[in-house]
Amino acid sequence: MTQTHPRTLPAPQQQASWLRAPAQAFSEAWLRRRLAGAPLPWGLRDWLLPLLAAVLGGLLRFHRLGEPGSLVFDETYYVKDAYSYLVSGYEREWPKDANDSFNAGNPDVLLGTPEYVVHPPVGKWMIAFGMWLFGADNAFGWRFGAALTGTLSILLVALIARRLFRSAALGGVAGLLTAVDGHHLVHSRTSLLDIFLMFWVLAAFGALLLDREDGRRRLAAKVAALAGPPGVPDRTAMLSGPWVLWRPWRLLAAVCLGLAVGTKWSALAFVAVFGLLAVLWDINARRVAGVRGWFAAGVLRDGVPAFFTMLPLAALTYLATWTGWFLSTDAYHRQWAASEPGGLFGWVPAPLRSLAEYHRSAYAFHQGLDSEHPYESSPWSWLLIGRPTSFYYQGDAAGEHGCTVQGGCSAAVSVLGNPVIWWAAALALLVLLFHWIGRRDWRAGAVLSGVAAGYLPWFLYPERTMFYFYAIAFEPFLVLALTYVLGLAARGPADPPRCRRRGVLAAGLFLALALAAAAFFLPVWTAEQIPYDHWRWRMWMPSWI
Repeated sequence: MTQTHPRTLPAPQQQASWLRAPAQAFSEAWLRRRLAGAPLPWGLRDWLLPLLAAVLGGLLRFHRLGEPGSLVFDETYYVKDAYSYLVSGYEREWPKDANDSFNAGNPDVLLGTPEYVVHPPVGKWMIAFGMWLFGADNAFGWRFGAALTGTLSILLVALIARRLFRSAALGGVAGLLTAVDGHHLVHSRTSLLDIFLMFWVLAAFGALLLDREDGRRRLAAKVAALAGPPGVPDRTAMLSGPWVLWRPWRLLAAVCLGLAVGTKWSALAFVAVFGLLAVLWDINARRVAGVRGWFAAGVLRDGVPAFFTMLPLAALTYLATWTGWFLSTDAYHRQWAASEPGGLFGWVPAPLRSLAEYHRSAYAFHQGLDSEHPYESSPWSWLLIGRPTSFYYQGDAAGEHGCTVQGGCSAAVSVLGNPVIWWAAALALLVLLFHWIGRRDWRAGAVLSGVAAGYLPWFLYPERTMFYFYAIAFEPFLVLALTYVLGLAARGPADPPRCRRRGVLAAGLFLALALAAAAFFLPVWTAEQIPYDHWRWRMWMPSWI
């Protein structure tokens, strides 16, 4: 694969370009360049393309957001829980006909008894935010939080790609691919928890990217300070190198991870993988900076402080998300510890013991979730879109609900990824594996870490009921993988003009194909009423029905 220009996918610098006299090699300027690369300029285009992609995505997500005007799929749980949060700060039970009342614009039928739920509060509070702004009596209000979060995540993906690949064009490409993918679009138009989980995971990844650059600049300054007037650091001082303890972006990443876990516990895998990724980046930074005992120093001087700052901060953030439960007196299991002996844990405050028991019960529920569902799917099929999830389907005969077609009409909300994007992204992962293992490209490893954290843990629970829509948690990393490969195809100024033109043309044709596929599948993503035959045309595989 031909190396590309820094404005697309920067290739490693020639070894000879880094050869400098010792006194110059440990200057702060050269250390910064070795560790963090050349300064990344941000101009109008660097912001304009991500913003344009977000605007396009926002139009697709907010247009007809209130359709269908009824609770669909698991909205029946999370939207009603969110309303309960607005009323009492915790989940309360609903009568059996609650959906009919909610759909009719009368949500105020809550019962006084607490409800047992198995997911943390953050996503439901984010749904409640839209209901607080626009009311709980309409579908736009209860889906606003999801649409806003989905739109902001498009901007995040684009900005992350811009920084990761050092290319304004590739930032715009990543944002565009996210904007026109049906999997992301449907989640952004439906109030389930997974779009909020994805957002906080993505925000944590972006914060860690900023921490990587900021931490390396701080390391460069501290190593240069060790050099002193001679220009070369003392060998003893460079055995472990300096401490770099103040990492504000890493603290922000910890908060985002705490909020991700506070949305769904599956984010715990991202906590582990991202924490390891950050430490590996630090270890390599010490090696590049010339620290003699770089591995041990990276573990002890970077890894240990990261462990004792990120994990406690993420845990405190998670605990804070239960504030409504703590402030209540009659939420589910809130008074459990009052009637249970503490034993060895009697010293733990009663509210924390009650919450721990609540978590034990919820974990047991998740472990035993193996009931059959018509749209369940194995993780093996997710990348190939083997079994999309149907959130909503309504068939109308001619003359019903405005249907004028003799063969009848269909309106559907199908969690169906854009096939052009998903199938290409599955192949792109193989390219990234080659560039990570064979060429030691840290960017490929970073993107793969996000896919691994969101995807691989599901294979540990083969008996559990699982759905394709869970893949939204790692979908941004699939888009980044595909963007990486498109950047390789586009090449750069160092390549022959003819090759560059072919590469740009190929990438442009791929984007055109992805846009055409999005236009084709849009009706089955947004509950648009279309002839039944047209709906069948879009069900390319029998397993999609």
